[in-house]
Amino acid sequence: MKELYSLNIGEYTIKIVHGDITEEETEAITNAANTYLKHGGGVAGAIVRKGGYEIQKESDEIVKRHGPVPTGHAVITKGGRLKAKYVIHTVGPIWKGGMENEDEKLKSAIRSVLNLCEEHGIKSVAIPAVSSGIYGFPKERAAHIIFNEVLEFFKKERPLHLKEVHLTNIDAYTSELFVKEAQHMEK
Repeated sequence: MKELYSLNIGEYTIKIVHGDITEEETEAITNAANTYLKHGGGVAGAIVRKGGYEIQKESDEIVKRHGPVPTGHAVITKGGRLKAKYVIHTVGPIWKGGMENEDEKLKSAIRSVLNLCEEHGIKSVAIPAVSSGIYGFPKERAAHIIFNEVLEFFKKERPLHLKEVHLTNIDAYTSELFVKEAQHMEK
């Protein structure tokens, strides 16, 4: 884990971290999930491999009880053997050229994560570049939307519990895009 940048907004902190989200020591980590919460590949697969099958089992129970998770929404499970106590599974949009309200759906997916943190009294969460992998959302655009959604949440909502968000990505290029967003904001 390598912290690349830290931005303080009053009592709140946004950190840009290059590394494996499954190694984060935040209270929760975010999984870029599909609507059926089948955690086979990418970040989702890594989370279940490291955290244990109980994460998949709890996810299956959620879908069985409530149906598929709609795009732009999130649900929470325990973290199994992860360092994080919780995993928040959010469903970002599949990129379709920007013609199907993808920006708003990604904002909603991130807002859902932040709201769940506040509802559950979670003080820190790590969030990857949701939708920018196999879902094809342009990385630059995703970094801009995600960074700004976190920033706006801290400025407008003034959460009581959530104090720190790590924007954590395994690849250096995506991490650097988040650093650029943070630096641009400070200008």
